[in-house]
This record gives sequence, structure tokens and C-alpha cells, in this order.
Amino acid sequence: MRFVVAGGGTGGHIYPALAIARGLNDRYPGSKILYIGTTRGMEADIVPKAGLPFQGISAAGLERKLSVRNLLVLWQAGRGFLQALRIIKGWRPELVIGTGGYVCGPVVLAAALCHAATLIHEQNAFPGVTNRILSRFAGQVAVTFADSVQYFPRPDKVRLTGLPVRPEILAAEREEARRKLRLPGDRLLVFSFGGSRGAFTLNEAMVQVIKLFANDPRLNIFHVTGNLGHQKFLDSCAASGINLGEIRNVTIASYLYQMEDILAAADLVIGRAGAATLAELTALGIPSILIPYPYASENHQEFNARALEKEKAALVVLDHELSGTVLGQTVTELVGNRERLLVMGAASKNLGKRRALEEIMDCAEELIKIKK
Repeated sequence: MRFVVAGGGTGGHIYPALAIARGLNDRYPGSKILYIGTTRGMEADIVPKAGLPFQGISAAGLERKLSVRNLLVLWQAGRGFLQALRIIKGWRPELVIGTGGYVCGPVVLAAALCHAATLIHEQNAFPGVTNRILSRFAGQVAVTFADSVQYFPRPDKVRLTGLPVRPEILAAEREEARRKLRLPGDRLLVFSFGGSRGAFTLNEAMVQVIKLFANDPRLNIFHVTGNLGHQKFLDSCAASGINLGEIRNVTIASYLYQMEDILAAADLVIGRAGAATLAELTALGIPSILIPYPYASENHQEFNARALEKEKAALVVLDHELSGTVLGQTVTELVGNRERLLVMGAASKNLGKRRALEEIMDCAEELIKIKK
């Protein structure tokens, strides 16, 4: 069997597409999968390294105002559509799956024109404009958040599946993870991170949180600064009179390659509200303090965070409201009320979709059967 997977621009679109490709290989052993992305996007580098055949096409996003650049974008879109049409006709896939990004527009439209089965996956609570348009043509729409269903014109085609979570995250065991980290059984672990590049406002706020909880016997803090902000964070600690070498309950890292043990051991997570992060937190039932990235397209991270807040699985602090004082007070309230943490954790777990990949594969199988 042959499949096409498309998604590009950011890791938030690429990594779910790669997870879906792995799921297709598991569900249909011996199948052939082609990944279509943009020639200039991150996917052009990431996908070949993941071992998948890759073909790039032209695609770009429209600016939200009248501009000369939009004429070039429309020309690229038309060119990309013709490229995608040629690829789809030559590859003749059983199913085409799009996970978002500008590249999905021409690919899914070309697939629909060629009468291939089509499925799109939306990661965020507020769907991107490309997926909202494509939902009119796709055979089915898989979503991560129940809140996103209302934004699609055909709710009957929408299915709540969740977002695939890495197997190593799901497999990690809490007690074993805490043993590796040498955490006493009664001590809370607060894990804070702002993504691979870090988050300046979160780093600055965490300086005061560390000062507040230095050598506090109730908890340990593990903070990831991000590579770009690491030295500035250390300088800020020094300027605030914090000697990290004398604080026994705080660990600082610039980057963390393997998140599974930290997440398995964590009692509270502080971080951004990307869809992949929230899928992992809810799959493990971890309460969180979420600080949505304010410059995410269409402010989708705040929509994601509010979806968890509404179910009492998280507290939301907007980036422009964040300070060491605000974050310190919020952490203090939660650390001092373990019962509330347990309630938030249960609400988080209730939102988790540990079988997200299997659910998406079920959607794919249904669409293939319909086409046959």
C-alpha cells in the first residue's frame, strides 16, 4: 500500500506527521510512505534524517493584509498545486494525510482532485486557517482538542483522537524515574521549561522562584533554560544573590534530550502550551502552570492552555502578566495544597489520549475501506 504524509513549517506539524508515518508502517507492514513538504521548511532536513522518502514543493503563507508579497505567494501556491498533482498522480496513494502548514493546502487539494482518500489532523484548540479550509474537502478530520470541533464547518466529519505521544514518554514509570533522579518519595518535583530555545520571560521569573524555594525540603526544582538563554539565566541568578552551588534542591540544564524520566517523576510542570507538550502532560496526568507563547500564529497556544484550564487541569498565566512574584505565588499555592494538585492531575489525566495514534490509524483504515 502507498501513503502520502504532508506537514511542514514547524515541528508542531512535522513530528505528528512522522508519528503518523510510523503508525502506518506498523498498521500496514511493507507499505510505502512518501512525505511531501516545502523545500525551505524544517521538514526538508528532519524528514530525510528520519528515513522517509521526501519530496519538496513550493508553498508559502498569505500575509493578513494587502501586499505585493501575496501575489508571489499565490503564484507559489499555484505552482505547488501543480507539483503536488504530478506527485500524487505518479505515486497513486491509498490515502493522503495532512498535519497542517501551508504545504498541506496544495497536497490535500491535489489528492481530493485525484479521488484519493484524505485525512487531516489538527493539533491545536484553535485550528489553523489551512486546515479549516481543507476540512471541506477532506474525508475526515482528526482533532487533538474537543474545543476545536466548533471551528470546522462540518462537525460530522470531525473525530476527537488526540495527538500522538512518543512511546518512550508513555512507557516511563514514575517510581523508577524518581529513583534515577534520587528523589525522596515525599518530595514534590517541579519541572519548568520553555522549549528547546528557552523562554526569556519564564527564565526571568524562575530566578525568583528558585530564590523563594532554595533548599526548601518540600520540593525539588528542575529548570531547563534553553540553549540561547542559559548564560543570561546564570547571570541573572548571580545578580540576584543566588549561589546555585549551595542550593541542594535545584537542578539547572541548558537542554534536555530525554524528557521521559523528568516528566514521569514530575508533580507540577511549568511551561508553554504547545499541542505536543500538552498531549504529553495529559497522557501522564500532570498538573501544570501554562504560559502560552504570545506570538504563536492566531494565538493558538492560549486556546490550547484555556482548554486545560476550563477542565481544571492547569492554571494559565499570560506572558505579559508573568513575573517572579506572580509565578512564585502560584507555585506556593499549589505546593501548599497537595490535594489540589491531585485534583488537577486527575483532570489532566481525564483529558489524556494515550491511544491517539491508534485512533488516527482507525480513521485511516475507515477511509481506505470506504474508497475500496
